[in-house]
Amino acid sequence: MAWLYLLAAGLLEIVWATALKYTEGFTRFGPSVLTIGAATASFFLLAHALKALPIGTAYAIWVSIGVGGVTIFGIVVFGEPASLARIGCLALILAGIIGLKVMGGQP
Repeated sequence: MAWLYLLAAGLLEIVWATALKYTEGFTRFGPSVLTIGAATASFFLLAHALKALPIGTAYAIWVSIGVGGVTIFGIVVFGEPASLARIGCLALILAGIIGLKVMGGQP
């Protein structure tokens, strides 16, 4: 169950980080509420995942899901560059997530 909490927390990180772009410095109500709500839920789920998972592994995976997701979202939705270097770096992040899951140890 902890891994599901962590996955949901990471997906919510994508939501709040993306919504943050639309807050315009927290001057727009709707995107601001979405950002704060998604961030709160993400931290809540991360906290529950940390009850059973090693903090280093869980935090790294949570951040990686967010970084990877926001980067892909930026490429697809905002037309940000999809250079070979960026895609390669995303592949390295994915390899790191897999390595942490496989070798990081699960209690």
